[in-house]
Amino acid sequence: MMSARSDVLIVGASAAGLATAESLRRRGFTGTVRLVGEEPHPPYDRPPLSKQVLLGTWDAGRTVLRPPADLACQGIEVLPGRRAVAVDTGRREVTLADGTRLGYGDLVLATGLTPRRLPAFEGVAGVHTLRTLDDVRRLRAALAAARRLAVIGAGVLGCEIAATGRALGLEVTVIDPAPVPMADRLGAGTGLRLAALHREHGVRLLTGTKAEAPVTAGGRVTAVVTSQGPVPADAVVIAVGSLPATDWLRGSGLPLDDGIVCDARCRAADHVYAAGDVARWWHPGQGRTVRLENRSNAAEQALAVADNILGADRAYTPVPYFWTDQHGVRVQIFGDPAAGDHLRVTEGDPDSGPFTAVAEAGGRPVGVIGWNSPRGARRARHLLTDA
Repeated sequence: MMSARSDVLIVGASAAGLATAESLRRRGFTGTVRLVGEEPHPPYDRPPLSKQVLLGTWDAGRTVLRPPADLACQGIEVLPGRRAVAVDTGRREVTLADGTRLGYGDLVLATGLTPRRLPAFEGVAGVHTLRTLDDVRRLRAALAAARRLAVIGAGVLGCEIAATGRALGLEVTVIDPAPVPMADRLGAGTGLRLAALHREHGVRLLTGTKAEAPVTAGGRVTAVVTSQGPVPADAVVIAVGSLPATDWLRGSGLPLDDGIVCDARCRAADHVYAAGDVARWWHPGQGRTVRLENRSNAAEQALAVADNILGADRAYTPVPYFWTDQHGVRVQIFGDPAAGDHLRVTEGDPDSGPFTAVAEAGGRPVGVIGWNSPRGARRARHLLTDA
């Protein structure tokens, strides 16, 4: 079955896909734009899920990025609850799970990520991942009935969930084989400061520790077996990273390597672009391919893709940026602080309060960290563009 052809077909109805569609309209594009989303919900924002929504200070409606009526007014057709299963770049067609084939003039792939799984924990009641709105609804209900939460993974998501768990009054244990939480994003020095913050708020950190298997009773999790002994838990969250959602593209001929491989214009093939978490593109300023998993990149890369669909021929060369909120502290990161060999504090004092620091490698700035210091971080950002 074949439906009408779209001038621009976007697969993935989250931040990157929506931003691409709206950017095309703002730039005067008058062709047909169709947005295909696997989830049944209107496009929504993911960062609040592990914080405000899980905590209960926001309802799901506050995460909606654009109501369906607003999208209709812009002439953007949304197909929710429709899963793409294949693409034929020769015919310029995308096939959906129900057999519908959608033609396109230009295709944008913005399918995002899927959580990594731990096979030993699969299918166990009380074990959760957090990626979607439906995930957070299930997890919130579970935490309302829990007393002890175990979080496997001390990355950004795991640390945010741990902070939210403490705000809900739960006993929280974080388990990770790495010696320092978020060191791959912050560097070891700031990672240690983050570890201290979690401990100050009552989080038990088991770093250098491997989660091995669940302990169950009556089919439900009651503890996590670790290399340091059992950790009692009424609820467990697996937060061990994510994978680009590209399995459906195998056999398409598109280049796949930890994401959809693109050139500097975010183009994977003739008339095919990628944006957001799923895109791995050539960054001319860094001389390598880059894939970024954060909200700000999803929006910025979408603008570059829209420009290039309209003929701009613009290389996408951002300064990477993300932020995280944990225990009332906002940490903002520009560049790649973990690549530095020296951390130079430019404002404040890491031992007593807000601070800004510049990570340097061989004397060259490679990253900026703002710890409850948004103005300081913005002031220092220029060091990365001037380097």
